[in-house]
Amino acid sequence: MSTPGKRVGRPRAAGRLDSGLSPRDELLAAAAELFTTRGYAATTTRAVAERAGMRQATMYHYFAGKEDLLAELLESTVTPSLALAHRLLAADEAAPPEARLWFLCSSDVRLLCGGPHNLGGLYLLPEVRSEGFAGFHHVRLELKEAYGRLLAATESCGSLDKDELALRTDLVFGLIEGVILIHRSDPDRPTDAFAAATADAALRVAGVAEGALAGVREKAVGLASV
Repeated sequence: MSTPGKRVGRPRAAGRLDSGLSPRDELLAAAAELFTTRGYAATTTRAVAERAGMRQATMYHYFAGKEDLLAELLESTVTPSLALAHRLLAADEAAPPEARLWFLCSSDVRLLCGGPHNLGGLYLLPEVRSEGFAGFHHVRLELKEAYGRLLAATESCGSLDKDELALRTDLVFGLIEGVILIHRSDPDRPTDAFAAATADAALRVAGVAEGALAGVREKAVGLASV
C-alpha cells in the first residue's frame, strides 16, 4: 500500500527532475545529453539509463544498445526536414521554388543547430559509417534528393543537365550540413540569423541573383504554415 501523497512510479536519477517524457523519450534525451557532452565512445548504456532515471535492464526494453540510441537521434535530425521538403514540393502554388528552397534551407539549419544539444555534431562520429546506420543514411539521401527536385524547379537550375544539377545539389546540401562544424565551434551564434544567412548563401549557389534574394525571403515568410 502506498503512502498517501507519495509519488508512485519508477525511481528518478538523483538530482534529475521529472520531465514528463515517456521512458523511450527520456532515454533519447539522456543519450543526446551524454553523447554530446561526454562523447559517444565514453558513454555507457548504464550511464544513459541512470541519467534517464531507470535501471539498465529497463533500457533494453526500448533500445538494443548505444547504436540504436544514436541511430534514432541521428534520424531525428533529418526526418522533420524530409517531411517539410515533401510538403514544400507539393505546395507548388504557395510560392515559387526559389522561396520554397530558401525556406527548406533555413528550417534545416534551425533543426541542425537548434535544441539544447548539438546533435548535428554526431554526424562526424566514425561509427556512423557502419551498417547499423543504414536507416539514417537512407533518410538523409531522400532529403538530398528532395533538395535536388526543388533546385531543378528553380529558374536558374531548370536548364542544367543531369550532371550539373547533381553537382549543384551536392554543393547546396553540403553547405547546409556544413553548418554543423560552424555551430560546433561557435554554439552561441544566433540561430535565426545563421539560418537566414546560410539560406541566402544556398540560393547564391543555386544561381539566384543577389538582387532577387530580398524578394525570395519575403515570399518564403508565408510558407511557415505549409
